[in-house]
Amino acid sequence: MRTRVQTVLLVFGILTVAAFAVPLLLFTASDRTQQLVLARSSALDRFASLMDQAAATGDTSAVTAEARRYTELYGEPLVVTDIRRVPVVQTGGMRAADPDVARLIDAALRNQTAHPKGRLRPWSRGYRTFAEPAGTGTRVTGAVVLRASVGSAADDITRRWAAVLAGTALVALACTALARAATRWVVSPLRRLDRAVGQLAAGLPPEQTSAGGPPELRQLATGFNRMASTVTAALEQQRRLVADTSHQMRNPMAALRLRVDALRTHLPASADRTYTGVTTELDRLETLLDDMLALATAEHRAGELTVTDGAGARCDAAEVARTQHRRWQPVAHRAGAHLTIEAPARAPVPAACTDRELTQITDILVDNAIKYAGPGATITLGCTTEGSFAVLTVTDDGPGLNAEELAQATTRFWRSARQAGTTGTGLGLAIAEQLLAGRGGRLELEPARPRGLRARALVPRPSADGGAA
Repeated sequence: MRTRVQTVLLVFGILTVAAFAVPLLLFTASDRTQQLVLARSSALDRFASLMDQAAATGDTSAVTAEARRYTELYGEPLVVTDIRRVPVVQTGGMRAADPDVARLIDAALRNQTAHPKGRLRPWSRGYRTFAEPAGTGTRVTGAVVLRASVGSAADDITRRWAAVLAGTALVALACTALARAATRWVVSPLRRLDRAVGQLAAGLPPEQTSAGGPPELRQLATGFNRMASTVTAALEQQRRLVADTSHQMRNPMAALRLRVDALRTHLPASADRTYTGVTTELDRLETLLDDMLALATAEHRAGELTVTDGAGARCDAAEVARTQHRRWQPVAHRAGAHLTIEAPARAPVPAACTDRELTQITDILVDNAIKYAGPGATITLGCTTEGSFAVLTVTDDGPGLNAEELAQATTRFWRSARQAGTTGTGLGLAIAEQLLAGRGGRLELEPARPRGLRARALVPRPSADGGAA
């Protein structure tokens, strides 16, 4: 936004400066051209008057001497003729017999004045030729032709244009500075407000936006600060409630388990089923508390990464896959499943996340596959690259999920009706999704062929500067 606003202000300033500078440049060129024409017209009038006197007295010495002194002083040639086109004086190499000069002499003897048209420019060079009849009224006694150099006038125009353009450049620089200052005044509060909104959207306490800029922005910042304080307090209370509930319930849960275990020796054999059900529910409740705390931590971490980008995190996804395969292989064997791996033996697969995060994601996906694929299933842990992502895949050939179940699989506490006999809280995939989202990745669930489920964890690969690609 800052660039766009600044560009608009600069364009407006440049157009405004140009609207004054261009007419001023044209005026200076026209003014200097007019000065040249007036000066040479005055000289022509002088020689026409001298020629008229020479025609009356028959003495051409005055006009001849004056013409030669003029050419010596200014370097501009002159031709003066009488009424019969006979040259009275010719200076500077210009001759009355020259075709262009003869044409102007003919026009002057017909009582026509010839002054060149058009404005001079800094790049104008050469000569401009003037012609004027000698005599009074309609009585023509001769003709005067003057060839004037435009070099001096063009140099004057160049200096004037340089001064105008220098002034224009200074004004343009001033407009640029004012545009930058005005843009900063307007946009800086918006950038601070945008950063605070991003922090609030990520679930983090936003910084208080300082008042600045136009009154409307100051009022908006004040309103946002009040809203952010209220929302942050509510989010913090909710987060604290989840965390405190998980922590505070551990002590009663531990005490309850001790008491239940102590009752074991005092229960008759007929109560074994009830005792087993109680301990199973205690295990499930403890797992639920652990998962709720893990989900709250994952959400908070995802919010932090949304704001800070988590630059610098890096791990080898292939090495994580190999380590997790060795760790989970005995577990899969005890459950009657077969866990295999498809990962590069030596080539690393860099991922823009930490080992701990990717290990936690892999634990969730492999644990789900072992639980829900069933005995006799084959589970494959794979690691590849796909475009700008490192992809960790867990594929099983179990019963899988239908389209409706796939759409709900990452919903918190959701479990398929076909999985009623298995343990679990329905929070594992939600935790994995939050961890991946914090790193700019995503979790994809899709049917495997010919049967089963494929879970794909896509994590951005690191870029050359250390961030996510």
